[in-house]
Amino acid sequence: MEPDLFTAAAEERQEKDPASSPLAVRMRPRTLDEVVGQRHLLKPGSPLRRLVGGSGGPAGASSVILWGPPGIGKTTLAYVVSKATDKRFVELSAITAGVKEVRAVIDGARRASGGYGKETVLFLDEIHRFSKAQQDSLLPAVENRWVTLIAATTENPYFSVISPLLSRSLLLTLEPLTDEDLSGLMDRAVTEERGLGGAVELRDDARAHLLRIAGGDARRALTALEASAGGALAKGEREVTLQTVEEAVDRAAVTYDRDGDQHYDVASALIKSIRGSDVDAALHYLARMIEAGEDPRFIARRLMISASEDIGLADPQALPLAVAAAQAVAMIGFPEAALTLSHATIALALAPKSNAATTAIFAAREDVRNGHAGPVPAHLRDGHYKGAAKLGHAQGYVYPHDVPGAIAAQQYAPDALHGKRYYEPTRYGAEARYADVVEKVRGRLKGDG
Repeated sequence: MEPDLFTAAAEERQEKDPASSPLAVRMRPRTLDEVVGQRHLLKPGSPLRRLVGGSGGPAGASSVILWGPPGIGKTTLAYVVSKATDKRFVELSAITAGVKEVRAVIDGARRASGGYGKETVLFLDEIHRFSKAQQDSLLPAVENRWVTLIAATTENPYFSVISPLLSRSLLLTLEPLTDEDLSGLMDRAVTEERGLGGAVELRDDARAHLLRIAGGDARRALTALEASAGGALAKGEREVTLQTVEEAVDRAAVTYDRDGDQHYDVASALIKSIRGSDVDAALHYLARMIEAGEDPRFIARRLMISASEDIGLADPQALPLAVAAAQAVAMIGFPEAALTLSHATIALALAPKSNAATTAIFAAREDVRNGHAGPVPAHLRDGHYKGAAKLGHAQGYVYPHDVPGAIAAQQYAPDALHGKRYYEPTRYGAEARYADVVEKVRGRLKGDG
């Protein structure tokens, strides 16, 4: 990194007085081995290991794009590289930098490479905020390896990063931090000298609440822990309790165990409220799950199931809406994912309801499990192989597209189930149209129309 006078002074102050820096800064990993989570990116020979190790030559370290939600280590990984590598390290943020700043870095990299044989690593945070023209300005430097780019983004790079830059870089997807990852990080922060130095002890219920508050975000976890520890010490206490955490972060603990009964009870209440069309109750249970730090992807999966189980063809757009919500949630993560989950929950709760698709497949599967099947009618069997005609396969089959209305009067179900009805549509919402259609179709199949 190339600090200016003020940056250098700030870093010198932090070295002399570590407590002047936030706990999240003090606990930043100094080596890749101290990084929390992301084991899949830190294996021997991985691009990040090679960047830190200074691998060069014809198979030198590639530029990388780090993609993941906030607070899971993108900037931290770049920081570790800056401390460990002997390369020239420059940091830019797409929020404040423009083409002029990028070109200045590239010019400096070319001079350093040609004049001193020094390679440059450029860390560009929030690359998705760069316009296409700004990203284009990086291409020559990345392609010619004047710089090795480490770019970080919280948005899907396939949508937010131009294809030429994406094709010249390795895309590394960071995984959300688990409660185990964050719990270990808090333990280190409590005990290590650069952290809280053992000044406090962390109660289990306080730890659980901090994990809920964090929502997988390491910065948030350490910030809340620091505030809670400060609150305890200000009261002359060495133990950080649940009450202390609640007072420090002004957020009440939600009674919710993500691995216990509350997890399933609240999820069940959410779905039953949607089924019952009580939009306000559904939003309450959704809020409880969000505030408790529930995985947004779990909530989105339940909404997709609800769209088919309880709404079905009464609103054929319910399932596409729920699927789109799940995709959006996976892309954006919390906190913005709460808006998408609210959108989907309200739409599903207020949609017309039908469980006809659910009861239809349950009834059909029950017959199959009970042995009510029978051979496939001969005229429906495969007739493409040699000798099929001699067996009578596909003989007498009427191709529906050859008859008016494209519905041929012929038997499709096995003899044992001929005439059996599984789908019984309701008259709710859009399914009323299907109710009319299915009666006409069944009549045509019997030769009535």
